[in-house]
Amino acid sequence: MDTNRITVAYGDGIGPEIMTATLEILEAAGAGLQYDVIEIGEKVYLSGNTSGISDENWHVLEKNKIFLKAPITTPQGGGYQSLNVAIRKTLGLYANVRPCVSYSPFVKTNFPEMDLVIVRENEEDLYAGIEHQQTDEVIQCLKLVSVSGTEKIIRYAFEYAVANNRKHVTCMSKDNIMKMTDGMFHKTFDRIAKEYPQVNTDHYIIDIGAAKLASDPERFDVIVTLNLYGDIISDIAADVAGSVGLGGSSNIGENFAMFEAIHGSAPDIAGKDIANPSGLLNGACMMLVQIGKAAIAEKIQNALLRTLEDGYHTGDIYREGFSKHKVGTKAFTAALIERLGQKPIGLKPVELNHHAKPIHVSLKAKEKVEKKLVGVDVFLDWDEAGKDPNVLGKLFENIPSDQLALDMISNRGVVVFPHGHPSTFCTNHWRCRFTSKNESEVPFSEILELQSHIDKANIKVIKTENLYLFNNKPAYSIAQGEK
Repeated sequence: MDTNRITVAYGDGIGPEIMTATLEILEAAGAGLQYDVIEIGEKVYLSGNTSGISDENWHVLEKNKIFLKAPITTPQGGGYQSLNVAIRKTLGLYANVRPCVSYSPFVKTNFPEMDLVIVRENEEDLYAGIEHQQTDEVIQCLKLVSVSGTEKIIRYAFEYAVANNRKHVTCMSKDNIMKMTDGMFHKTFDRIAKEYPQVNTDHYIIDIGAAKLASDPERFDVIVTLNLYGDIISDIAADVAGSVGLGGSSNIGENFAMFEAIHGSAPDIAGKDIANPSGLLNGACMMLVQIGKAAIAEKIQNALLRTLEDGYHTGDIYREGFSKHKVGTKAFTAALIERLGQKPIGLKPVELNHHAKPIHVSLKAKEKVEKKLVGVDVFLDWDEAGKDPNVLGKLFENIPSDQLALDMISNRGVVVFPHGHPSTFCTNHWRCRFTSKNESEVPFSEILELQSHIDKANIKVIKTENLYLFNNKPAYSIAQGEK
C-alpha cells in the first residue's frame, strides 16, 4: 500500500469548502500526499444510483485503503441507502473513534478539563438496517449483535487506551432491558477487562451514562459502546466540548480506514464561506497518525490550537466580546497556515507518539457450543374478534402437534394469554410460543408441520423464530409477564 496516496471525496453541502481548506493545510504542513478524487453522495444518488457511489469508485477505495471523506447528503425518501453505513460495513470499518476535547477558555464550554474518546461499534446493532412491515400496524427493526463484532470493538477500546496512555475505559449498554444483545456486550467487556489490569473500568446503563456525559464529561476517559448509542453520545460529547464543528472521526478496519468530520453536510450554510473546517481537519490528523505521519499531525493540531488561542473563530464558536476575529472558512485556513510550526501558549501543546503503529486486534478461537432446537415463536397477523387474545388462544386448541404445545401468547412483548391483563393494549401482531412437550429436541419438520396446520386454520403467519438451547441454557428472551 502506498501510504502517500489516499482517496478523497469533496462531498456535499459545506463539504467542498472544508475539504479544500483541509487539503491546503495538509499541503502547507508538508504531508506530501497524493489524491485520487472520487465523486460520491447527492449527485450520484440523483443520477439514478441509489447506493451513492459507482462501481469504479469502489475499486479506487479498495486500491488506496485510506479514505478522507467530507460530509455527504443522502436524499430523503426514494429508497436511497446510507452510503456512510455502506462504506463502513463493506470495508469492515468496525471501530469508530471520536475524540472530544475541550479548548477552554478559547472555545466556550462548561467543562475545561474534558478530554475523552468514544469508541463506537460501527457495523452492527440497529444499523444493520434490516426492517420489515409485518402488519398494517407493526414494523420491526432487527438489532443484530455478534460475539466476534463485540469482542473486536471492546478489544480495540482497551488497545487504544493502552497505546494512548489512557487509564480508564467505561462500557455503556442497556442490558437491564436487552439482556441478551446488550447483556452479551457487557459480559464480554467484563471478561476482556481482566486481561488489562492496568486499566480501570466501569459500566453505565446508557441513559444515565448519557446524562452523566452531558453533566459531568470530565469523569470519562475512553467510552466503548454499541453502534446507535455511540452515534448519539458522540454528538452530545462534541457539543458540550464546545462545538460539533470541531469533532473529527476515524473509522478503522483491519485493511481499510476512513476519516471524516462528525457533523453533516449543513446545506443551509453551503457556499457562504462560514463553515468551520476544524472537524474534517482533526479527522485528517487522525489519518496522518494512521499512515505514519504523526509529526505532521502534531504540527497541524498545535497550529490549530494557536489559531483558536489567537481568537480567530468561525461563526459556530465566535463569542462577542471574547473572540478577536470572526472569520470565514478561507480566513481561518489562512490564519492556521500562518501558524504552522508554532505551539499554543495557554492550551496544552499536542504531543503525539511519532512511532505509533496502527492498532490490530486478534480474536480468540471460538469455543464449540451444543445447540438444541426446543421450540418456536410463531408471529401472526390476526385482527379478528376485537383482538381478544383468549379467542386466539382457543383457536390453537384444535391445531394438532405431537411434540409442541402452546406456552403463551404475547403482544408487543407482553404476555396476554393465558394469564394476560385485560387492560393491555393489543395490536394485530402476535407472538405465539410453542415449546417441546417433553423437553426433548424438536425436529425441524415438526415446526414446519405446525405452521402448515396454522395456515390451514386461516391464521396468517408472518415469520417464525426458532428457540434454541446453547450448552443447555435458553438462548431466547422471556416475555414480560411470562412465568
